[in-house]
Amino acid sequence: MVRLAVCVEDQEPARATLPVTVEGKGDLDDLIAPEPKYFENFAYLLAIGLAQTVSYGLMCLRSPGEADGVRYEGRVWDLGRGALTPAQADRAAELIGNWESTRFLDAYGVQTGEEGDAEAIYSRHLYTVL
Repeated sequence: MVRLAVCVEDQEPARATLPVTVEGKGDLDDLIAPEPKYFENFAYLLAIGLAQTVSYGLMCLRSPGEADGVRYEGRVWDLGRGALTPAQADRAAELIGNWESTRFLDAYGVQTGEEGDAEAIYSRHLYTVL
């Protein structure tokens, strides 16, 4: 599940939730499929957050825990000035607070390429048919 909140000064936050299904064995050949009926709204809100540099917000990823009896694992990205910046685990916990049975992990970078690039090439495992 990916959640996104985008704020612009003096406005209520706009929010979107995107359920994501992962099928496979937990390796690079897994297929990743966002829920189609929520995808367009999520992508639109993310595009606004990245294009409108006066906006700010958070993007959160929560997935089933892998080990140690942890029910969920969470990662958080700060949205600001047209970029998603990965948050370290302690910062994520501070931003989100108490998120039921969730252990926060360091987030990873999601943006690649040089400034001005309009296109990115991703690994084969990131593509799926909607």
